[in-house]
Amino acid sequence: MKFVFATRFFVLLAAGFAMLSLGWISHRALYVTLVYDAGLLAAAVADYLLSERPKAFRVEHEMEERFAMGADNEVTIKIMNRARRKITFVVKDEYPAQMELVTPREAQLTVPAGHFRAWRYSLLPTARGKYGFGNTVLRFRTRLGLLWRQVTYQTACDVKVYPDIREAIKHEIYAHRNRRPEPGLRRMRVRGQGREFESLREFVIGDEIRHISWAATARRGKVITRQYTVERSQNIVVLLDTGQLMTARIGKLTKLDHAVNATLSIGYVAAAGGDNVGLVAFSRRVVSYLPPRRGRDQINRLMEALYSLEPQMIEPSYKRAFSFFSANCKRRSLVVILTDLVDQDASAELLAHTSQLIPRHLPLIITIGDTDLRELVRAAPATPAHVYRQAVAEEILRQREEALMRIRHAGGLALDVPAGRLSLELVNKYLEVKERGLL
Repeated sequence: MKFVFATRFFVLLAAGFAMLSLGWISHRALYVTLVYDAGLLAAAVADYLLSERPKAFRVEHEMEERFAMGADNEVTIKIMNRARRKITFVVKDEYPAQMELVTPREAQLTVPAGHFRAWRYSLLPTARGKYGFGNTVLRFRTRLGLLWRQVTYQTACDVKVYPDIREAIKHEIYAHRNRRPEPGLRRMRVRGQGREFESLREFVIGDEIRHISWAATARRGKVITRQYTVERSQNIVVLLDTGQLMTARIGKLTKLDHAVNATLSIGYVAAAGGDNVGLVAFSRRVVSYLPPRRGRDQINRLMEALYSLEPQMIEPSYKRAFSFFSANCKRRSLVVILTDLVDQDASAELLAHTSQLIPRHLPLIITIGDTDLRELVRAAPATPAHVYRQAVAEEILRQREEALMRIRHAGGLALDVPAGRLSLELVNKYLEVKERGLL
């Protein structure tokens, strides 16, 4: 237990020396001053000895086991005062350096004798992963107010920072429930299109001619159409690139962060629709694998697999990732490849391995568009160096579009999507695939 002298002690100490400064320079004045100061020091020692011991208080940390990245997360410090007097504490918590403080780091908390009080503050995590809280420090005045005593309580604990699931839940609600859709988001039409036959009904304007049942029409004497339901229990597997291109930042998030959020969004929507969701995260090797399964428990497993992923400063190996997927996922799947492309070699490798998935699987390549590149191309060049950078940016965009076009010509699906619309466009494409019965 540490201590420091309080302001009151120094004021009283200065009062003793003030007698000398008033001109009372004599042996008696010096003697009185020494006695006064010695008495003050003795009072401070007694004040320290009579002050409350650490066991007079109980300190508890309370917080969620999971924090959401990019959202305010509340931490509660509870203090129980077992002493016989009311005490005002200065509370300081040792929070992870990787989190931004939303509210003040310190607070004053007055706790009556025999009661407890709580102090709450908020943190904003800026990165996924596992982080540690340190101890909690209390400072309080002694009984005479001559000292501040400082006590450190062992409240260290770990917390896991997960992707913010609010966007994923919102997409799931809008896609599958009877809500007004978010602008730009398709609503899942369970009936009308799909591959599984459900029932027959009378033809109405707007139905597709190809769904007319001519045999039923002949029997009933009126036009009858087949009604289909969207097929369930299909596989959706995300191949998530964690290589060096995913380290680039767009706003406060890396491209990998945006891709992780999109993976959660499609996972929520697909699981709610009865489909199986799986994951293959890779860089030079496969770093995480989640076999396709259905249900809410799979979403929890998906979050566990995603929260600690970090982009690696190495080139991804599409060959190893696709070989691993082919060896472990035999059933036809919608294979969502979340990656980025900047050169012909990477594009050619991705194209070669993606083409091998067709027709057994349906690949969907989504590259995370760089708005800075497009803005650079559109801007009026001001210097020769600017012209050179524009030319490089145009070449990168051209090569990326050519690679995506080749995927489309081979029978796959491909999109280049700005990071801010990644989750929305991915969910939309999944819903379109389901409605059109492409799986």
